[in-house]
Amino acid sequence: MFLQFYYGIQQDFKLMLVAPLVCALFRLAFILVYAPNKNPRGHWKKWLMCFSYGFWWGMDFNAYVFLFSLVLVSLLGAFFPGYYALGDEVRCYGLLGYLAVIYTAFMGKMIFYYHFHDTYNVTIKLGGKADKKNLLDIFFHQNHGALILLGYLPYLWLCHKAITWLLSLPLLPYWTLAERWQQYGLNAFVFISAGIVFYWFRYGGTLNHRHKPEFDEVPDVVKNDIFFGKAVVDDLVAFELACKKKVSASLTHDDDTSAHLMQPLLGRIITVSDSPLQYFRRQAKGARISKPSHIFFLLGESHTQVGLDSLYANLHLMDASKKFRENPHTIAINNFLSAGMTSRPSLVSLLSGVYDANLQLNERELFWHKTVSTALPLQMKKLGYRTEFWYGGGLNHGSMQHFVPATGFDACHAGPDICGKKAPATWLGVYDHIFLARAAELIAAADEGPTLHFLYTTSNHGPWRMPFCKYGFDADRIMPDIPKALRRDAKVMRKLAAAWYADQALLKFVCDMQKVFPDSLFILTGDHSAGLIPYQYDLVNRREPSMRECVMTTFAIHHPELMPGGLAGNTIGGHMNILPTLVELIAPQGYEYESLFPSLTEPIDHVVTPYCWLTKERVGDYSLGSQSLAVSSDMLPLQREDRSFAEERAAYCEITGWLVRHPEQLMKGFPEV
Repeated sequence: MFLQFYYGIQQDFKLMLVAPLVCALFRLAFILVYAPNKNPRGHWKKWLMCFSYGFWWGMDFNAYVFLFSLVLVSLLGAFFPGYYALGDEVRCYGLLGYLAVIYTAFMGKMIFYYHFHDTYNVTIKLGGKADKKNLLDIFFHQNHGALILLGYLPYLWLCHKAITWLLSLPLLPYWTLAERWQQYGLNAFVFISAGIVFYWFRYGGTLNHRHKPEFDEVPDVVKNDIFFGKAVVDDLVAFELACKKKVSASLTHDDDTSAHLMQPLLGRIITVSDSPLQYFRRQAKGARISKPSHIFFLLGESHTQVGLDSLYANLHLMDASKKFRENPHTIAINNFLSAGMTSRPSLVSLLSGVYDANLQLNERELFWHKTVSTALPLQMKKLGYRTEFWYGGGLNHGSMQHFVPATGFDACHAGPDICGKKAPATWLGVYDHIFLARAAELIAAADEGPTLHFLYTTSNHGPWRMPFCKYGFDADRIMPDIPKALRRDAKVMRKLAAAWYADQALLKFVCDMQKVFPDSLFILTGDHSAGLIPYQYDLVNRREPSMRECVMTTFAIHHPELMPGGLAGNTIGGHMNILPTLVELIAPQGYEYESLFPSLTEPIDHVVTPYCWLTKERVGDYSLGSQSLAVSSDMLPLQREDRSFAEERAAYCEITGWLVRHPEQLMKGFPEV
């Protein structure tokens, strides 16, 4: 019985690499048809990395060819001799069916790229609403549909010949051992090894799921080339990624529908030739502080308001921030909404000045070349500032190496580049204190005039495996009053230690820069909130977070001339209020700028994001309802289906959708200033 399985898996191994080879040939064909530069001379590393990384990423699907044969042919054939005799036929025609799917996906991608200059993206979901007769007409009369369909015949014939030849190759003989227990041990080893081999290929040459290939980990030499960054993705993988993405409703609307949805915010119905941003032009009321030589915009990973709330004072998670806020020239707002519920939408919204609204502007090639007039770097450059972006991780994460410069930054720096490839790092980026110390060193040594530095950290992120004790975290010293059971929970303590460590690193950077540039302006906020509080240890009278704890990030601003009340006494705010606040603090009277949102230097009665809303009394989540904004140990009542500001929310999302659909209204991120 095992003899049949042993010979069967050898046939499975032979056929396992057929699909990756076909995918590689299709990748080559795609490059030779569409690549701007089809000559690999001088670019061999890029080509080789494209094909090698594409091979491993493609195993996300292709490895299942081996699993199909292993389970449905070899394993079953070991128990049923009659079925074993048909095994090679089942393998052959099963693989041919899969290869037909690969051919279909490839031809579909070729057509899609011809029309949209992109591989599969979320636009494919809009095809369901297209005129089917029109699609067929385009397919047959513009994209040579008849030839594509006829192409199945020679393609599958050649594949059949290749498969038959592989199956005819001789097999390795079965090893017969003297002792029965040795034979059983060998059989078990072969069986278990076959399963391990599948998982090893399935996860891209690793058994660790966290290290499996994905878009953010594509080698820089490949991803920095826009075309090869697309070619590296196998067609079925690209199709799967596109199907997983949700289509924003704003992309499905026609211009008339969009104009009416934006009308409550704009106060008028606009036409296709109008940009909605022109209705948000503002004039500065006059500088409130002396123009700082340096502006430091610090965006801390998961820097959350929860750690500052009085309920959790005994945890001492963010004492460094508390000390910073005690400075009479620091103004903090304790009820502050992030622009996104996760990192990327928050960052994209902050940099662009319009809500990302789950449209993933950073992954759209359009926004790798152009940006919107509300972009933060553009606005600051017009005020005479050089703009630099500093990120603790690699700029290939989220296509930042394309998106961030397009928003107008003069320079972009990645943690591994400035700290060295061997600098201690998590999977996301260089340890915060090392990254920020190196950034501080480079900034202090430079002399390039007024500069905005936007710095984004990474360390306060799962799985929280850093050696926090080595970097100063001592639970007995820092939080002596916490429950003993909590102290013994190593996993939760690592999470708390990460919050403490990240806060210490951020404020150490602030102190260092204050010494070098005492007239600087500092902004400290977080990209989003994070689940911090270990409720299972009865720190409060509930087992779940309040809504404010789920959505509130931090905000504090400091300048030597800022005084209490300098932000109009506001107790609420949001990420998108930061840019206009900067302008109103330093711009001369009458200076014209664009911002969808008001400055914190004037009273604000509510904040609206695509996900949440905020007033002085309540906070709302569009998927849950609303709740009192009070800091409470008890669980506060939840008002279900409270959709306050729904029209305003829809209008903000529609503005972003309008700009995506009207690229002619975008601008280059590098204006003459």
